[in-house]
Amino acid sequence: MSQIYDVIIVGGGPAGLSAAHSAYENGAKSILVIERDRELGGILQQCIHNGFGLHHFKEELTGPGYANRCIDMIKDVPEIETMVDTMVLDVAKDKTITAVSPSKGLFKVQGKTVILTMGCRERTRGAIRIPGARPAGVFTAGAAQRMVNMEGYLPGKKIVILGSGDIGLIMARRMSLEGCKVQAVLEICPFSNGLTRNIVQCLHDYDIPLHLSHTIVDVKGKERLTGVTIAKVDDKMQPIAGTEFDIECDTLLLSVGLIPENELSNGIDLAMAPLTNGPVVDQRRQTSLPGFYAAGNVVHVHDLVDFVSDEAEIAGKFAALEAQGKLADETREVKISAIDGIRTCVPQKLSMPKAGEAAKLFMRVGNPEQKVKLVVKSGDNVLASKMMMVAKPSEMITVEIPADKVELMGSEITVGLER
Repeated sequence: MSQIYDVIIVGGGPAGLSAAHSAYENGAKSILVIERDRELGGILQQCIHNGFGLHHFKEELTGPGYANRCIDMIKDVPEIETMVDTMVLDVAKDKTITAVSPSKGLFKVQGKTVILTMGCRERTRGAIRIPGARPAGVFTAGAAQRMVNMEGYLPGKKIVILGSGDIGLIMARRMSLEGCKVQAVLEICPFSNGLTRNIVQCLHDYDIPLHLSHTIVDVKGKERLTGVTIAKVDDKMQPIAGTEFDIECDTLLLSVGLIPENELSNGIDLAMAPLTNGPVVDQRRQTSLPGFYAAGNVVHVHDLVDFVSDEAEIAGKFAALEAQGKLADETREVKISAIDGIRTCVPQKLSMPKAGEAAKLFMRVGNPEQKVKLVVKSGDNVLASKMMMVAKPSEMITVEIPADKVELMGSEITVGLER
């Protein structure tokens, strides 16, 4: 076994880079970032559109621009070592990482703390069981985005997009700009699952039709996709007989959700949250296993990379403090329950030291809401509240519980909407 690092970070996307910089700022002397792709920056390198960085850097950047800002923060720091083209095969409970790379072969490293920032992957056709033939021309939206933006290939000319997630909406615009005809965007829910700005900028501005409460019931074509059959769905999301119609296309892009990449987390039996598909974390982003932290899309899927960086900075800070033995051991656990219209809340618990720390909560509603008040309570004590004119499942809500409210907390906090 070679050198023991203060902090080892699995994943070199915006979460991993922000966590590394934060760990360095908080006194960690040796930090290792391991990235499986050929370059740092994660998925941002293929997101060449703008709209990134408005919250975190206070200016509008492209995806590669945001990634380069994160890379620039760590590239000249001798305490931070990076390994690209390196695949982590196993993470052990004693914080030993087994990895493999073309240059080093199979090797192991150990950390005093580990931060998991592996991001997420796309849900595929098989996962949503689209019936029909199996022709060429069916891609996930992210795979098509990489083909067009990084490899320079067009997947097709006549496009149908299933799912109104942000990647699907952005690819609708991207394919239109490349001269393709986007026939329609289909969404099984009665509301869009993308950011409002993307609905406007990617669909309305390009006159691309959005069919809500519709899905695909048949895929046609032998060698190559020739068309899809669409049907309206009822309130149980089942196709309604007699509402079918055909759309001609040679390419189908799937934007049907993202799944946090947690195979390594499952290998060390971290407690997982079923609704977010990510590890259960506290306000320090510490998981159920001491010394293991997690941040970014591996915990829960974010709509803005700015929030990913914010969350990763929290994980980096406390991982660095723990590696130096500066974290208070005495904490009491406070459970957080999402109720009354709030579907998910991260963190799922608070580990409150006697001194008290401010805690930032990230939430999503279950259904679109208007003119509601978000209330964070412990018993009858209101810890934080926020008025919202519009709340959408696709847009994350953040609220901070101030440190001076800690003494008002009981053993449980509820987060809910008041209408």
